[in-house]
Amino acid sequence: MEALQITEDSVLRPYVEGDAAELTEVVAANREHLARWVPWAASYGYEAAVEYIASAIAKIEADAGFEGAIVHDGKIVGGAGCHQVDWLNRTTAIGYWLAADVRGLVTATVRALLDHAFGVWDLHRVVIEVVPDNQRSKAIPERLGFRQEAVLREAKLIGGRFEDALLYAMLASEWAASTARGAIGSE
Repeated sequence: MEALQITEDSVLRPYVEGDAAELTEVVAANREHLARWVPWAASYGYEAAVEYIASAIAKIEADAGFEGAIVHDGKIVGGAGCHQVDWLNRTTAIGYWLAADVRGLVTATVRALLDHAFGVWDLHRVVIEVVPDNQRSKAIPERLGFRQEAVLREAKLIGGRFEDALLYAMLASEWAASTARGAIGSE
């Protein structure tokens, strides 16, 4: 998969094996910020990065999804992607994370992923799950016109506690209508 342009100076690109050290550094520098919302961040280290990057590369090779690095001014500042593609039902789930001191890239990143999912992959449905207290993360699907469909009770184990998750969904027809009228927001 080719890199997706996010902004003039930012892309979402596939991970490469050489990203492990930089990815580990970014997560370590943002551990406190990330660990509140994503369970993997609390203990993430170099070996986890190596394994994750290998699985991300294999996922692309198997045409089973895409997870990549958000790169701004040549540096990894986050990650995003479509975790798994269910080709039978033409659906996927988007996930994302961003360094605490970076702003303004996630909405554009998800917009690029939606364009790819609905345009290139011809999917029918995309979902995003967020912890209700994560206001920054929750704002992304709301800003882009996703519909909240459910509260998944105690669906995420984060920091030793089970947290609810809000399930948001977007259909291809809704994305086409929102882009046609220019109703997609920016961060």
